Amino acid sequence: MRIILFGGAGDMGSRAVEDLAIASGVDQVTIADRNVVAADKLAATLRGRGAKVDVKAVDAGDHDSLVDAMRGYDVAASALGPFYRFEARLVRAAIEAGVDYASICDDWSAAQSVLAEFDGPARAGGRIIITGLGTSPGLSNVCIRYLAEQMDRTRRVDVNVFQPLNSGGGEAVLRHMLYIISGEVAVWREGRQAMAPACGEERMVEFPRFGRIKVWNMGHAEPVTVPRFIPGVEECSFFMGFGLGASLLIWPAQQGLFTSESRIDWTARLLAPLEHLTGGQQPAPGALRVDVWGEKDGERVHRMACGVGQMREATALCLSAGVQMLARKELTVKEGGVYAPEACLDPAAFVSVMRAKGIEAYEDLAMTKPLT
Repeated sequence: MRIILFGGAGDMGSRAVEDLAIASGVDQVTIADRNVVAADKLAATLRGRGAKVDVKAVDAGDHDSLVDAMRGYDVAASALGPFYRFEARLVRAAIEAGVDYASICDDWSAAQSVLAEFDGPARAGGRIIITGLGTSPGLSNVCIRYLAEQMDRTRRVDVNVFQPLNSGGGEAVLRHMLYIISGEVAVWREGRQAMAPACGEERMVEFPRFGRIKVWNMGHAEPVTVPRFIPGVEECSFFMGFGLGASLLIWPAQQGLFTSESRIDWTARLLAPLEHLTGGQQPAPGALRVDVWGEKDGERVHRMACGVGQMREATALCLSAGVQMLARKELTVKEGGVYAPEACLDPAAFVSVMRAKGIEAYEDLAMTKPLT
């Protein structure tokens, strides 16, 4: 299989490239990035280790350039953020190029946009588009499907993430964080989509390893996709917390200071150098917790999945695993269209693949019962 990965020289994209380059059945991995110097350095470290690794300089703002770059590949993958800026452009290009596509898109508005605008064209063209194939969304969605399949009906879904401010990712992650804590965001309440002020709700959530952490409602893709692909869901919420230093972002966001792309860009550039204050330390790990409530045999039931890990590692490996399953058509759907992971990936198979890569989900906060 031949894979081209946009943003492949970036933080998470580079880790996905590393994993794809040594994966069985992958013949070529192309790093598509405007940072050709970084892409060449990455490619040089991987040559001779497995798949052929090469580099393409691509302008993500040029539609024709994107289409030309994608043609001839089995899958076009993307770790190119911010996704509210690039996801629709890449999906449009993939459909025109006649290539299947998968990304780690985590912005709620981008997910909603590609579902509304491109599901029809993707179906007509027989192309499969998977949006949100990282940790959250991505692994979170697959875990939701896994737990929902143990029930007769799913009523409520909560996704909670702890992502410390020193978890890495650079400016792209900062832009995403500023975007999802700003303005109004999509939520799913009483069986329908509504809009709510970001960071207008807060709660304390118990996470594995880290204990109780304050989290706020933010704009992620799960409340957009989960009710679409798992019928009967009446409520779906996404909450995230940053731990120490969270107020440095939450309070300004609540005052409306990040409500434009220009302000987000300026703030991200201002804050990006702070990551270097960690003195070369490894990015801090975070945690994911998914809770699903529903009914089984006439009784109310609740199930949970959780885990810990580094954002770069978990997100990139989810993308790599999903891209390979897409290329091999190891999916639960055959028709073209725009899908989220819970709609097209077999949850047991995906959980098994991720376990083999060292990314484990558990049924208990003590992390003694693997999700099996």
